[in-house]
Amino acid sequence: MFAIRGSFGDDTLGYFTERLAADSLRVAAAGVVRQAKRNKAFEESRWIGLAIDGTGAGRSREERCDECRPTRNKKKEIIGYRHQVVMVSVVGTMLALPFDVEPYGPGDSEYSAGQRLLRRAMKNLGRKFADYVVVDGEFATAPFVHTVGDEGLKVVARLKGNLPELYEAAQRRFTSRSPDQKFRDGDDRVEIWDADDFDPWTSLRWETVRVVFYRQHKPDGTVVEAYWLTDFTKSEAGSQAIYRMAKSRWEIENEGFNDAKNRFGFEHICHHHTNSILVNWLIIALALTLERLYRIRYLHRGLHVVLQPIDLYRLLLLSLAVAANSS
Repeated sequence: MFAIRGSFGDDTLGYFTERLAADSLRVAAAGVVRQAKRNKAFEESRWIGLAIDGTGAGRSREERCDECRPTRNKKKEIIGYRHQVVMVSVVGTMLALPFDVEPYGPGDSEYSAGQRLLRRAMKNLGRKFADYVVVDGEFATAPFVHTVGDEGLKVVARLKGNLPELYEAAQRRFTSRSPDQKFRDGDDRVEIWDADDFDPWTSLRWETVRVVFYRQHKPDGTVVEAYWLTDFTKSEAGSQAIYRMAKSRWEIENEGFNDAKNRFGFEHICHHHTNSILVNWLIIALALTLERLYRIRYLHRGLHVVLQPIDLYRLLLLSLAVAANSS
């Protein structure tokens, strides 16, 4: 009936994804996010953030490609291999939209891959798209922070023991005085401390560092504490604004990696080829973004006639037939 002479083999999808252009997918996904902003999908949000974080996926017993990284046990013995990848997502807008990923290369690191990802994301989105980048403590390094600033963004980064002098100085100061603010976050009671005159660590080109510490009391008695550093001035963003930016980092965990792995098969490798794995991750990110835009924001559909699933299927076959005839 159609100009396809045989059925697709089991490996067809694998061979197909080997040859897809990943950059075209990246540009398309960023275009969807830009269009969402133009369509006022984020109009209720004062700040638009980008969260960047890394995760592991695609476990195997043997090293299958250059991007397979060893997994070790407590004895430092290699017990398998997996891939590492960094994701970027729009956050802080009540609409988490993951739209690009960057794998770790051989000998690569999370924050190096994160810098490449951020530069490409800003190139595809435009410098005025977002206001800040929020990251965990592993990214709180001078090279990454400087990259954020070079892209015209502010940074909100978790402060942990990897910056011991700054971390200890903040602990000493804040634990010896009363909180600067107290407020309610839903059912939680929050105390917050804020100071903008800490000394920068070696190699950081900031004149001073602002540190915000919050203590969140939950109804069940649980207390959550965290320190964050930022280059937002107090006149640009108040303490509560920084608190909410910091909290937006969890969106890439819960609505990025968790959804992608538990509902979309992000960890499963269908075809162990470097480009195939990357394309699969990008398609999943694009699918998550499109699904949320339609489900949460209900973007307006086009002017085309509503078709039944069987009609869409037939159109797909016809389009494949046309491609086959033209080759």
